[in-house]
Amino acid sequence: MILTTTNSVEGRPIAAYHGIVVGEAIMGANIVRDLFARVTDIVGGRSGQYENKLRDAREAAMRELEDDARAKGADAVVGSDIDYEIISDSMMMVSVSGTAVSLS
Repeated sequence: MILTTTNSVEGRPIAAYHGIVVGEAIMGANIVRDLFARVTDIVGGRSGQYENKLRDAREAAMRELEDDARAKGADAVVGSDIDYEIISDSMMMVSVSGTAVSLS
């Protein structure tokens, strides 16, 4: 499965459009991770715990997007977009969307 943020795949004409596909992942953060993240914010540096959680959420959303595209008979997703949102104090959402297509 080819995933791209561009509207086409160079050298591969689009043969058919299968519609919009979406993948979403909502992840909860726990209190221990929040505490360590706050300490990191105070002393500086990166929060590896949150980075790992975001990476896991993004990968889950992209897998769901690919599954949705395959179910529609597509072999690529063009115009992909990734959005991150905080839903509440302890929940975050990663949403990935794009257009499922078949390439020639």
